[in-house]
Amino acid sequence: MIRTISVGSYISIQGLFEGSTADGNIRVRVGDRTYEGKPVGN
Repeated sequence: MIRTISVGSYISIQGLFEGSTADGNIRVRVGDRTYEGKPVGN
C-alpha cells in the first residue's frame, strides 16, 4: 500500500508502507531507503 508522510514543514514523501511507530509516525520505503514521518490525510 502506498502512503504519504510529511517530513518537516514542506517535504512530503510517498512510498510503500513499512509500519507504524508507538508515537503515531509511520515508515515508508522508497527504493532502498526508509523514511519516518507523520501520515498525511486520513
